[in-house]
Amino acid sequence: MPLSEHEQRMLEQMERALYAEDPKFATALEGSGLRTHTRRRVYQAVAGFLVGIALLMAGMVAQQIWISVVGFLVMLGCAVLAVTGWRKAPKPGEQAAPGAAPGKAGRRQGKQRRSMMERIEQRWQRRRDEEGR
Repeated sequence: MPLSEHEQRMLEQMERALYAEDPKFATALEGSGLRTHTRRRVYQAVAGFLVGIALLMAGMVAQQIWISVVGFLVMLGCAVLAVTGWRKAPKPGEQAAPGAAPGKAGRRQGKQRRSMMERIEQRWQRRRDEEGR
């Protein structure tokens, strides 16, 4: 659900106040998102995939099968990491639950987070209604 113009202005004011009060902390919060971490992990997997290709080719040139097999396994592992990391990355504007484990515990935590978010939204709506009076 997109933010209204009033909510966006309030959010921008809070961000400016945070930057004015503690710019070092605000900068640290910027780069710590799950999206940034996931993107970095995908880039590392791509680099590993390229190393795997190099090992595969080196094994073929040196006629050492075991080096080629290791290169192929490195390529396979990095491809799996890149694909799973890419799928787990939250979409732009979407917040993912940090540390949410897959499975039953992850689903339970997701329900708790949803109910918490519903409560926050209800409080926000009450405040907006009180301001409008």
